[in-house]
Amino acid sequence: MLDAKNYSYATTDEGVLSRPYSPRTFSPASFVRVNGKIRAREVRVIGVDGKQLGVITLNDAINLARQNGVDLVEIAATATPPVCRLVDFGKYRYEMAKKEKDSKKHQHASMVKEVQLSPRIDPHDLGIKVTHAVDFLCEDMKVKVALKFRGREMAHTEVGFQVINKFLAEIVPYGNPDFPPKLIGRGIHVMVSPLPRNKRAKNPHQTENWPGRRFRTIINPPIPPPRKIKYPFRTHRSPPD
Repeated sequence: MLDAKNYSYATTDEGVLSRPYSPRTFSPASFVRVNGKIRAREVRVIGVDGKQLGVITLNDAINLARQNGVDLVEIAATATPPVCRLVDFGKYRYEMAKKEKDSKKHQHASMVKEVQLSPRIDPHDLGIKVTHAVDFLCEDMKVKVALKFRGREMAHTEVGFQVINKFLAEIVPYGNPDFPPKLIGRGIHVMVSPLPRNKRAKNPHQTENWPGRRFRTIINPPIPPPRKIKYPFRTHRSPPD
């Protein structure tokens, strides 16, 4: 059953029409007014070469865009008067989509993954934790390292610092800690940020076919021998000649 809160209603002579709200995920270029859709009477125009052309009427600006073979695109609707640019609308949409894509690439840096350790962690388990941290850092994510003490382990906090320092030494080619490890409450905490891509080592667990994941690529896999098919024995004898 559909929820009535997600619908808007329009009243007509024949009855009430219901329609769902339009989706909220639009690209920035979908709200841009172009040419005759611009509502202002006067606009501030930026030329094709990027120079200011001053404030002119909307009709003159549209005619100027037609003379240059481009569109009049409104880039700052809230300004007084609105700011418009002489540019090909298809090129403008491509630039906006490219900027939006580049901004999403940097959103990974705001994501934080946590790796938990213990003072008595096994060397093999520590290697697995290092592998996970390297994968996160190579995907431009921050890593929060937390080591927790239990019971009487608080009497030997130096062991915990040794484990943390050993862990940080393993991931030096991929990230640097934002601050030295700190003892907070019953644990040691430190935040590790990824290095820039041009200064960061390549992920040793990354393959060309599956970037960012740990898969083993098999070249020329062995072909199994053909399977022998066993036919059933005869259950009856052939009739005599």
